[in-house]
Amino acid sequence: MEYRCVKCGFRIKTLFVQYSPGNIRLMKCENCRAVADEYIECEIMILLIDLILHKPQAYRHLLYNVLNSETVNLQMLKDVVLGNVMFLGVFLHASRILLNTSAGASRFKDFLLAVLISSYFKIFLLAMMVWNFPSSVIYIIDLFVLSSNTVALKVITESAMNRILGVCLVAHAVKFFVVQGLELRYLRY
Repeated sequence: MEYRCVKCGFRIKTLFVQYSPGNIRLMKCENCRAVADEYIECEIMILLIDLILHKPQAYRHLLYNVLNSETVNLQMLKDVVLGNVMFLGVFLHASRILLNTSAGASRFKDFLLAVLISSYFKIFLLAMMVWNFPSSVIYIIDLFVLSSNTVALKVITESAMNRILGVCLVAHAVKFFVVQGLELRYLRY
C-alpha cells in the first residue's frame, strides 16, 4: 500500500510507528519535513469539516491514506456508478483530452474514487425528503459537488486549475442536460 504526505503529496512508506496499543509516533515527510498525516489522530468530524472547506490535505488523507483502489470494495461502487455513467464517461473523456492523462485501469479507479468521495454533498439531498426545501437547493448542492470534484481532481492530477474546472464543468453540464432531457421525456407521456 502506498501512502502520501497530506501537505505536499510526496509518497511515503508508512504514516506512523506503533510502539504499543495506543502509543504511536506519527512519521514526518522526507520532502517537506511536516507530519505526513495529522488526520490519523483527528476525529471524523474534523475530517468532514476540512472536506467541506475543500482542504486538499483532507482529500489526500481520504483518497491516498484511507481509501484507495486496494481497500475499496467494488461492490460498494456499483450502485453509484449506475446512476452516474454519463457523468463519468464525459468526465474521463474530458480529463483525457484537456488534462492529457492516461486512461489505464488503475487511473480509472483513482478518478472514480475521487469523484465518489468528492460528491459527498449529495447526502444533503436526503434532507430534502425530510424537510420542505425549495427545489433550487438542488442546484446549490450541485454547485458544492462541482467545487468539491474540482478540488479532488486537482489533488489526483496536479494539473492547472482552469483545465480541471473545464473538465468538471463539461461533465456536470452534460449530466444536467441528460437529466433535464429525461425529465422532459417523462413529462410528455
